[in-house]
Amino acid sequence: MDDSKYNQRGVSAKKEDVYSAIAGLDQGLFPKAFCKIFPDYFLNDENFCSIVHADGAGTKSSLAYLYWKETGDISVWRGVAQDSLVMNTDDLICAGAVNDFLFSSIINRNKHLIPGEVLSEIIQGTNDFIEKMKSCGINIHYMGGETADLGDVVRTITIDSTISCRIPRAKVIQNEIRAGDVIVGFSSSGKATYEDEYNSGIGSNGLTAARHDVLTHSYFEWYPETFDTEMKASLAYAGSKKVTDRFSTGSNGEDTPLNIGKLLLSPTRTYAPVMKILAERFFDSIHGAIHCSGGGQTKVLHYAENLHIIKDNLFPLPPVFKLIQQESKTDWKEMYQVFNMGHRLEIYCDEKIAREIIGVVNSFDIDARVIGKCEAAANTSLTIESEFGTLVY
Repeated sequence: MDDSKYNQRGVSAKKEDVYSAIAGLDQGLFPKAFCKIFPDYFLNDENFCSIVHADGAGTKSSLAYLYWKETGDISVWRGVAQDSLVMNTDDLICAGAVNDFLFSSIINRNKHLIPGEVLSEIIQGTNDFIEKMKSCGINIHYMGGETADLGDVVRTITIDSTISCRIPRAKVIQNEIRAGDVIVGFSSSGKATYEDEYNSGIGSNGLTAARHDVLTHSYFEWYPETFDTEMKASLAYAGSKKVTDRFSTGSNGEDTPLNIGKLLLSPTRTYAPVMKILAERFFDSIHGAIHCSGGGQTKVLHYAENLHIIKDNLFPLPPVFKLIQQESKTDWKEMYQVFNMGHRLEIYCDEKIAREIIGVVNSFDIDARVIGKCEAAANTSLTIESEFGTLVY
């Protein structure tokens, strides 16, 4: 039995129950692709395929609620709207879908706690992000959605999305990762050309752990609506920080002060503008693309076969993850399994094009590097050579 704190809080980095539940389902046209690929049911064109993908901001909305109540800053909800979108788009880009998305939102709220002004901020945040992506050549078509008042079910609010698209079958990234491939990682922190401020790199995974490990136990008494009351009290808001405490990122030698709440609420970075160019220029040499979301740096293990994945040149750890570990004392092996730890997208490709890929990523002011390689093996495994020791999965 996994006794990690993450599991004790009612969530799972490995998603064992989920993978078990879907084991008997049809795996689609390309079983190892990052998203399930369907035939082109609408037009029945054998040269095309369809993808429908659903995801959301997860428990980041609970943190946004707490931050809003503490500070009165209602604009924080706009970033959570982006989180919900990006957790879909950046799974889809790993399957080769890089443009012309149809988007529908699903918002469930407790009306007693979430007023109409919050809904307006979420919707405006959605529109703002769609317009920003349009300026980057990424078309996301907002098709409406569902907003429901479900106070009997939802403690505060859930912000989820469904996105669909249609792409040529010949352009699907099938995740045929092979021995000899190198791994190019895209940094999750910093400030990309299409971002307005410093991004801590937190993304939208591990926020249950981040929230409870970093923030003060005072919130246990003040905001019981923000957590599962079946959780052991000692695991709820077990840190020392308030959301308004200042934190210096020290990124790239520059001091970028944020408060703790904004650090943890940094909107999830999308790599869609980058992948659009990479898919157009280097498709034939890209053998796999992995979004290091649920499962963190171990996500690739679901898509590799008979390979030893070696990650031995990772980025320096962004300050947000150091903060979480210092507050929680979580074992480093679990940290790398819960969080992206510095890069949230990785490309598996021929070594000969790695430098060109890195050049494209850098043109967006996103750091990129070869973070590892793949070797043939009888069984699939992952070794991470981190600054905190060797971790084997």
